[in-house]
Amino acid sequence: MSLVDLRRDGDVFVLTMRAGENRFNRGSVDALNAALDTVEASSGPAALVTTGAEKFYSNGLDLDWMMGEGQAEASTFVGDVLRMLGRFLVLPVPTVAAINGHAFAAGGMLALAHDFRVMRGDRGFFCLPEVDIRVPLAPGMTALIACRLSPSVFRNMVLTGARIGGGDAVAQGIVDEAVAADEVLPAAIARAAALASKDRQTYGALKRSMYAAPYEVLQRGALP
Repeated sequence: MSLVDLRRDGDVFVLTMRAGENRFNRGSVDALNAALDTVEASSGPAALVTTGAEKFYSNGLDLDWMMGEGQAEASTFVGDVLRMLGRFLVLPVPTVAAINGHAFAAGGMLALAHDFRVMRGDRGFFCLPEVDIRVPLAPGMTALIACRLSPSVFRNMVLTGARIGGGDAVAQGIVDEAVAADEVLPAAIARAAALASKDRQTYGALKRSMYAAPYEVLQRGALP
């Protein structure tokens, strides 16, 4: 089974992560970048929705892989993840994260890199647990989170490691809506389809202008 499945639903590309907890390792990051290449190479109206196949949206970095098979490239790999997040942030088509389950750490950051977020309301948490797992944020991660969340929510999420459910995530402005489990993907696709006809050149230019500072930091990778 492929790590990532990319299909079209009308004008909307639907990217489904199919690797269990959907943690980021070399294989999954390469697959995600390849999917973005396909979206960017397409023509005509388009938007992108990402989701997970099971109970996880994404659980972030694959620390077991980074300490094992990927140890030799662990330091440079984090930079590759940050640059991938930067691609999502300024992708020149509308993007919606369909958060079907847990979105933790860099998985939550992937969701934040999208233009809009739809989350499951009954189960699953959004969480930035770095304070509890003793992993400092890279500058690009901090810049991405800060550009998406209000100052108080940013402080609380990063310094407490709180697990936030769908309803509270809406109230705090982390996601745009929380719906029943079977409505997450349809709601995300509907939101994306409504924006798919936006001119790509204009849409991309606006995003690059809006997010110029965090994008620059993400592009530097893990460097301070």
